Amino acid sequence: MKPNLLYIHSDQHSPSVLGCYGDPVVQTPHLDSIAERGIVFDNVYCPSPICVPSRMAMLAGRHPHEIEVWTNDHILDSGIPTMAHAMGAGGYRPVLIGRMHSNGPDQLHGYAERPVGDHGPNHPGGSGVNHGTLAGTAGPGRVSLEKSGPGQSAYEVHDDWVTAATVDHLNQIGIQKRSGFEPEPFSLSVGFMLPHQPFVARREDYQMYKGEVPRPRIETPYSGDLHPYFKWWREHCEIREVNDKEMFRARTAYYALVTAMDRMIGKILHALKENNLADNTLILYMSDHGEQLGEHGLWWKQTFYENSAGIPAIASWPGVLPEGRRCSRVASSLDFNATMLDALEAPPLPNSNGRSLLPLLKGEDESWEDVAFSEYVTNLGCLHRMVRRNEWKLNYYHGQPTQLFNLQEDPDELTDRVGDAACASIVKDLTAQVLDGWNPEEIQRKLDEKNRDKGILTSWARNIQPEDRYRWELKPEMNFLDGK
Repeated sequence: MKPNLLYIHSDQHSPSVLGCYGDPVVQTPHLDSIAERGIVFDNVYCPSPICVPSRMAMLAGRHPHEIEVWTNDHILDSGIPTMAHAMGAGGYRPVLIGRMHSNGPDQLHGYAERPVGDHGPNHPGGSGVNHGTLAGTAGPGRVSLEKSGPGQSAYEVHDDWVTAATVDHLNQIGIQKRSGFEPEPFSLSVGFMLPHQPFVARREDYQMYKGEVPRPRIETPYSGDLHPYFKWWREHCEIREVNDKEMFRARTAYYALVTAMDRMIGKILHALKENNLADNTLILYMSDHGEQLGEHGLWWKQTFYENSAGIPAIASWPGVLPEGRRCSRVASSLDFNATMLDALEAPPLPNSNGRSLLPLLKGEDESWEDVAFSEYVTNLGCLHRMVRRNEWKLNYYHGQPTQLFNLQEDPDELTDRVGDAACASIVKDLTAQVLDGWNPEEIQRKLDEKNRDKGILTSWARNIQPEDRYRWELKPEMNFLDGK
């Protein structure tokens, strides 16, 4: 019998804040239980360290420049098949519950159902999101650190809805089984908002970590010696310096949000087991990108540091995948797209860059190439791309100095080797690889073109006010601070 799929994807979860990744403070028993029954992947990278391009690339199995989705405003072309289309072509009826962060009128991209949607408008220029007293805290700005601590974010409320809808969906499948009807294998994607900022968590969870969360391991003071991008970014976001009060509040809330999400995942895993569905289900947990959380003096994502471009990835599949294992091979989110399709015996996406990990994990193929790419392109002049190959990571910043790190010798990325004469051939080779098929000038031209198109789409939505068919109602009163 073909397997079920439970694919859980979170938003902005740093791999460093997980028990199974070595954090001694955070409590994540349910994610850790998946790890105990399966495989933890130590070197997985997102296609882009920002939400929409990372998610759309994951769906399509293609790099952001191949689908021309670089910013959080860009729209994935509905003519591009996704893994959900492939699953449907393979006989499944894929269901999406919760977060996906797709823009434009196509809010399904191959999914057959979506009981709970995102909180944002379905159209560029649609009615915006009102975060009430937490206005501004969902974006990269100093206000997200100033307005942090105990309270409630609407994102956590959203995830409560997602959890309830997912448990209900699994319970309905269980009812079919208990009624004597053998349900078709399911493909269920569950999207959480957490632990994305606002750095605000319910008081009980916040109190659990108050005084327990350590300082960032790598504190980098603001100075003129910083790489030009990081100097500009810290100035742009007003985080030249962050005081201890703000830093500890935000970090404490983030740990609490991770635990809150883990508790929700526990409810879903319980429903899976109670409905006798666990034995034939591939469970995959991943995030769209990481979170700096003060490391290197940075917050949010938008960088190629391990905390931002690196993501947690955990998989279990009883009787198929080995248990209690770690995989140190370098991989991309795109590879997990291909892996899920391979597991479900669905047709591969014709133009995907993803590679199925199943032959490697089953010990049937050791020819895996340790390589992954990530790119970060914005309307603020950033044309960045990263390649991780074996132990080396090269960060290319168009018009600014390149960086090179040896992650085997320097896992904290403290020593830039780009000027080391002994690394000249490595820099040349990796620069050629990162620019192969990736033309910064051409990307800038397309970015300008998209910005012109966006003006028409935005004006249309503001005048027409089209219906948001797939939108979860975020109310401003769901957001509040409960004292600092």
